[in-house]
Amino acid sequence: MAVEVVMPKLGMAMKEGTVSLWNKGVGDTVEKGEPIASVNSEKIEIDVESPAEGTLLKITVPEGEGVPPGTVICFIGKPGEEVAVGQALVPDQKPEVENEASANKPAESTIPARKAGERVKISPIAKKMAEAANLDIEEIQGSGPGGRITKEDVQEALKMSSIQKKEKSEEKPVELQEETQQVTVSGIRKVIATRMYDSLQKTAQLTINMKINVTDLIALQKQTAETIKNRYEQKLTLTDYIARAVVLSLQQHQQMNSALIDDKIHLFKPVHLGMAVALERGLVVPVIRNADTYKLIDLSQTIKELAQKARQGQLSNEEMQGSTFTISNLGSYGVEHFTPVLNPPETGILGVGAVYDTPSFVGDKVERRSILPLSLTFDHRVLDGAPAAAFLQTVKQYLEEPITMLL
Repeated sequence: MAVEVVMPKLGMAMKEGTVSLWNKGVGDTVEKGEPIASVNSEKIEIDVESPAEGTLLKITVPEGEGVPPGTVICFIGKPGEEVAVGQALVPDQKPEVENEASANKPAESTIPARKAGERVKISPIAKKMAEAANLDIEEIQGSGPGGRITKEDVQEALKMSSIQKKEKSEEKPVELQEETQQVTVSGIRKVIATRMYDSLQKTAQLTINMKINVTDLIALQKQTAETIKNRYEQKLTLTDYIARAVVLSLQQHQQMNSALIDDKIHLFKPVHLGMAVALERGLVVPVIRNADTYKLIDLSQTIKELAQKARQGQLSNEEMQGSTFTISNLGSYGVEHFTPVLNPPETGILGVGAVYDTPSFVGDKVERRSILPLSLTFDHRVLDGAPAAAFLQTVKQYLEEPITMLL
């Protein structure tokens, strides 16, 4: 008997999984333990391995289609082996009909058909309504006694006429239809779409911006680069310093390190920092738990390790849950200011833009200064603009006096 391969359950909360890629086709030989397909659910993607040696007999779930866990996605067996219909219900199966001709036969109408040349029977009010709407009463089927056209029949005809006109007006030119590519929203993209829509619908989001002078920070980064590399075999990036400044600031502004859940504001003492990572298939947010206990060098190393796991699709559910604040960095794309969307139920998210140089007065002299734009989105239900600005001001102080982050 053919072996069933089912959609795995990737986490307790999983309701649907999607086949993102089939590595094998029908008729291909597969070895036991060989990856035959890639499947994803929300933010996790894994390879499904063949449970047995044989031939891929039938694929029941095409690429891009979402199904509940436990659903059979393919069958593996001996070459030429038939898959029993009762063995599993596959998506393309339809209930068998004993008599297809009778099944496709339209139901017989109980309304007598009007004979050719027969006078149209219609009520006076129905006739007035039809004339006012320029309806051809010959085209209206009466439902009254003896096939008489009633007011309701005219109203139904008007309704059908309106629907047909609307459908005709919404028709697109053939050339536009041919140029359109339709992509099913599923997997990570579907989760992101749902979460971001819910975030904007269920929170009172406000974004404030601030420019940070990071000239001294960049100088410190360059001065310590060789020492850091020789001692720790890694590099401290601007993102690492920003993350450290945010963690220190959240410890001083606990109201920003919070979440509104069931009409109660939960203030968190530990800082679980989310660091958004952009992937080809969507955005994921690995979480550095208890980031407030990390030194700068340890925080930097953890950020890089989680980002690498995210790009390789190796993050676990636990590594993507429980964040209390998130940082989203678009600086590498040349973006200066943007409006990040809250990651529910968090109270705040910091958007990091690209550093740019600008002339600035220092006393009576004009000097070049490096400016870092930051955008803070916060939930106005939890805190007001003043405390949010105070938090951002503290981040600014740490970044403009970077030595304080090393003490």
